[in-house]
Amino acid sequence: MDLVTELRNLLTDEQVTANPTVLENHSRDESYHAPSLPDVVVFPKDKEDVRKVLQFANDHGIPVVPFGLGTSLEGHVIPYKGGISLDFQMMNRILEVRPDDMLVRVQPGVTRTQVNNELKKFGLFFSVDPGADATLGGMAATNASGTTAVRYGVMRDQVRDLEVVLADGRVIRTGGLAAKSSSGYHLTGLFVGSEGTLGVFTELTLRVYGIPEAILAARAVFPTVKNAVDAAVAIRSTGIPVARVELVDARSIRQVNSHSKTHYPEMPTLFLEFHGNEDGLKRDVASARELAMDQGCLAFEFETDSKARSQLWEARHNLAYAFIHGFPGKKQMVTDVCVPLTELPGAVEYARELLNDAGMEGGVLGHVGDGNFHVIMMVNPGDRADLHRAESLNEKIVEYAISRGGTCTGEHGVGVGKAKYQRREHGDALAVMHSFKQVLDPKGILNPGKIFSVE
Repeated sequence: MDLVTELRNLLTDEQVTANPTVLENHSRDESYHAPSLPDVVVFPKDKEDVRKVLQFANDHGIPVVPFGLGTSLEGHVIPYKGGISLDFQMMNRILEVRPDDMLVRVQPGVTRTQVNNELKKFGLFFSVDPGADATLGGMAATNASGTTAVRYGVMRDQVRDLEVVLADGRVIRTGGLAAKSSSGYHLTGLFVGSEGTLGVFTELTLRVYGIPEAILAARAVFPTVKNAVDAAVAIRSTGIPVARVELVDARSIRQVNSHSKTHYPEMPTLFLEFHGNEDGLKRDVASARELAMDQGCLAFEFETDSKARSQLWEARHNLAYAFIHGFPGKKQMVTDVCVPLTELPGAVEYARELLNDAGMEGGVLGHVGDGNFHVIMMVNPGDRADLHRAESLNEKIVEYAISRGGTCTGEHGVGVGKAKYQRREHGDALAVMHSFKQVLDPKGILNPGKIFSVE
């Protein structure tokens, strides 16, 4: 079969390509996982295009891998079985803003920055902030979260409704516009986080929020990582409605300073942000500062100016890229565990010890306000010994988290990198998940090799 010709007959010539450069661009994400070329890249313009492609692919047993911007970190968009890479850059329209319902309806190729630029006109914002300017479809596929999850929740909490094209070309909706429902199975929750293995999103209805009256950011510097984590746990435990609580260890602060030309003290640091009204913020920040000081805080500095606040969070968001640019030729391997708050101090200390003992270049950081943290390790993808050392460290961190009631991935998703831990974490429930996969995608064409590759 001439796959390109067949698909062009279904769509148009400009929507289908096997150009080597385009194929190469769709063979990888931002992870260390080995690239693999698709056979063809398709750019759908609407749900009917998606329906045609999936129906054709299902009839002929051709793999289909959805592709947003390729910012994933566990190989989700890498087409290891070849086939069709379905790129949603042409489906990037904001379809409707419903300010009184606090909802926005978008196509999957819309990015986080794009939707917030539009929502700002209505005094609204979309809360999930994974750092990268990812597509909303990709964020829903991996159940992304990020710096603001401690206050507003993860992607699954924001998705009110999905339009999904199933493997055989059927189109379904999973929810509605109402704030709650007790009707039927919660299909929206099932599809969010399914990583393109159950269906392809063509439309999302998302919950949005009013822009806070006042925002205040702060940096709290500590002598040790444990002091910083204990302070974060204390702030959360007392119910202070903090919007962000981010840990950046001393090594990472050094990388931030080098990359972003900042001059922060190179010690373990909490980056915090508070949302609310002026009077309430004063009380919240005073309480947070007192709790931080109880944990040995050496400096607690405020940033009320919007420009300074943006610079602070830009430095935090660019941390992964700071490491990448600081080690040319290397790729980042990023752990992504989440543990109960009571287990967080021990988990972070354990991870830092492992990193030091292994002599790996990297840092500890994360959204410690909800128990989610990362270890960035810079590895040479062509050096098997280097990869093995990093993978061994990653496995120890994951095993530690799971053994204490945590998870192998708090936000990055399973992809191929975390597939081997699924049985360990879910036990017999994994077979139930696989049953859903078999019902919705019996031929296994949707993002094959992801989540269930061990099986």
